[in-house]
Amino acid sequence: MGIMTFSLNVTLDGCVDHQVGIADDETHAFFTRLMDEAGAMLWGRVTYEMMESSWPAIARGDEGAPPALREWAVKLDAKPKYVVSSTRTDFPWSNSNQITGDLRTGVQELKDATPDGILLGSGKLATELDRLELIDEYKFLVHPRIAGHGPTLYQSGLPSTRRLELVSAKPLHNGVVAMHYRRVH
Repeated sequence: MGIMTFSLNVTLDGCVDHQVGIADDETHAFFTRLMDEAGAMLWGRVTYEMMESSWPAIARGDEGAPPALREWAVKLDAKPKYVVSSTRTDFPWSNSNQITGDLRTGVQELKDATPDGILLGSGKLATELDRLELIDEYKFLVHPRIAGHGPTLYQSGLPSTRRLELVSAKPLHNGVVAMHYRRVH
């Protein structure tokens, strides 16, 4: 059974709006390494649609992009992608699959079938999966920014506090800190 790692960009004040962080070669390399290590990606519909709106075209070469972004796009295109959605059933992006039925059962089956682990990259879905105690690790890029707005991490709340153990903290050259935590059971 693989582990589920929740990874996201977050500002010092908890904002997870993808437009407020530092997007450079170093942060893209971080996420490319995470994706390389994982057996599959898992998103909610909104995140899937945001990713689907640009990365397939970059992977095909239809849109110009710097080498680090193109590398990410090509690898992402080839990676198995799973989507939780109750409103959409058609997922034409290559290697995309829908998780249907009971969320706990569907995601646990995916974890069981993915020994290299799953990389979760959706904030709202992470809240639901954390409520179900399905997230094992957290790898956040903490950006040296105060956004002053949302959306924020876990803004709809959790039923109880999660205890985490620090595995590593690595500052990047751009001021971002890569934080790796493991859930304490």
